[in-house]
Amino acid sequence: MPSTPADAKGLLKASIRDGNPVLFIEAAELYSTDGDVPAEEYTINLGQADVKRQGKDITIVAISRVVLETLKAAARLSAEGIEAEVIDPRTIQPLDIATIINSVKKTRRLLLAADDFVIGGTGAAILSAVHEAVFYDLDAPAKIVGPPFFPAPANPALERSYMVDENDIADAARSLLAK
Repeated sequence: MPSTPADAKGLLKASIRDGNPVLFIEAAELYSTDGDVPAEEYTINLGQADVKRQGKDITIVAISRVVLETLKAAARLSAEGIEAEVIDPRTIQPLDIATIINSVKKTRRLLLAADDFVIGGTGAAILSAVHEAVFYDLDAPAKIVGPPFFPAPANPALERSYMVDENDIADAARSLLAK
């Protein structure tokens, strides 16, 4: 589940070359995203997360399209004196749980941001796996921010308001830090 053009290239090439079946999931909203892409041969190891931004106050794990919204939220939070570490898992299975755990042990707070349902979604599965490993390291309960629990609207304007954005993420981070 890439979030940048470079990640899309590296993950797609690695997926094609992998000897196992791979489900490559991409968010259509990212098709118009600009970014540098290495011209040379380039792959990303499946199961290798990317720390998109270093921080000390809260760990935000974001998936696919929501990574870009999270980086905007992290910049806004930084202006308020809150330094968020942003982690993009890039793959769900295998999941680089070690990178996430190391970050949470440092920040002691965990927020997961994704475009899927809060209950029963990919984010919930990741949060559950991480929570088992770091429960006693947390200063506040881990939290997920996602869209409302009803089907996505077909109207493009309504769909945009339905999707997780930087405001939702920043508000959720502030509420976790207030606990």
